[in-house]
Amino acid sequence: MALRALHDVPAPAKLNLFLHVVGRRDDGYHLLQSLFVLIDWADRLHFELREDGRLARHDIDSSDSGAPGGTAPLPADDLCLRAARALAQASGTSFGADIHLDKRLPAGAGMGGGSSDAASVLLALNRLWGLHWPRARLAELGLGLGADVPFFVHGENAFVEGIGERITPLAVPVLGYAVVKPAASIDTRSIFTHPALRRDTAPVILTGFPGDRADVAASGDTGPGEPPLGARWARQGFGRNDLQPPAEDRCPEVAAAARWLEQRFGNSRMTGSGSAVFARVESSPGTAASPEAMPAPAGGPGFDPAALPAGWVGRMCRGLARHPLADWAGRE
Repeated sequence: MALRALHDVPAPAKLNLFLHVVGRRDDGYHLLQSLFVLIDWADRLHFELREDGRLARHDIDSSDSGAPGGTAPLPADDLCLRAARALAQASGTSFGADIHLDKRLPAGAGMGGGSSDAASVLLALNRLWGLHWPRARLAELGLGLGADVPFFVHGENAFVEGIGERITPLAVPVLGYAVVKPAASIDTRSIFTHPALRRDTAPVILTGFPGDRADVAASGDTGPGEPPLGARWARQGFGRNDLQPPAEDRCPEVAAAARWLEQRFGNSRMTGSGSAVFARVESSPGTAASPEAMPAPAGGPGFDPAALPAGWVGRMCRGLARHPLADWAGRE
């Protein structure tokens, strides 16, 4: 066994550029369509090989945490340990690992932090333990851990459908994003049971699949000559988040965060089931968003993290073309 440790393993967050609820299954699960994009706000993990089969998580109190004064302690049996245990049991390995988690993403934000941690654990332990599992097999295992885990395992920006299991890689221009998480978090169940939740948005139909990536248009929403969906979203903010109206009803701080960003960048949208909200920040493809204050369109007040209301956290982020661990597992 050549590897004894892996350090500074990233677990990036995601944003839902749009999120539509298009139906509901007989078992009560909602059917979704969404455009997921990876961003450079990330947790960091460190792994040390154990030969006694034990699995242990050790929390690092980071000064670069996503919450003032450090993040709240994670539950004893979190997604990191559940992912490690699932892979150990499925593979039959005799190895274990010490997993050190530097939690930098805010909890309860709708940014997929826990799912991303689980995916990075699967990818890292697949390498550390010398399993050589293909990506599809890891993603299948990940679906049992959480609906967003397969997206992070696959490692590309994507159009995601169903309950998270149908993933189509999609080209999305690299943009900057201003991301704000208010102090309050929202119970996801309260959003999906809200009487005002719209569950009948017309489905987006993908058309045209050149090569192995979808460069697609939304059937019924584009005319002849319209650019593909990823480029259209970057230009004009295609779609909406169907979960945002009930979230704003349950948590007025979501609406306040949306207004805060709207005043500075002329656009805003909640990600996932909240409570984080983001705004597109126009930048040239491949240009990193500055972590410092950036001007808003039309001379607006811009983004200054120091100006955030008490208890809020936020930062400038850059979209990622692909996951930093995208090459850590093979494809079948």
